[in-house]
Amino acid sequence: VLLAAAVAVPVLAAAPADAKGGSPAVQSAGKCVGGGVWKLKAKHDSGKIEIEYQVDTNRAGQAWHVAITDNNVAVFNGVRKTTAPSGSFTVALRTADRPGTDIIRTKATFPGHTCTGSVSV
Repeated sequence: VLLAAAVAVPVLAAAPADAKGGSPAVQSAGKCVGGGVWKLKAKHDSGKIEIEYQVDTNRAGQAWHVAITDNNVAVFNGVRKTTAPSGSFTVALRTADRPGTDIIRTKATFPGHTCTGSVSV
């Protein structure tokens, strides 16, 4: 379970998404503890929530454990490797649009590094 306390300080937030149709994405970004940066985008799309989470450390070959929740329901839990040439990875997925405001939380860990973020759509 991801903690609500942010390890990284968000540095960017967009305007909230429109109602439940296809809508502009909300986004957040920040620095990871131990190095690297993360970006999180989410938007309503055809009755689903489209999520894109990216971590960039400028080092290829790192295996990160990644967890993503939507209103405290796990929607992704797995490992992603940073790839050349950028030294980043991306998790892109679509999940159910739960009633009310969806709070998407992310956490990626690699020894000595932690990236956490969240957005509300």
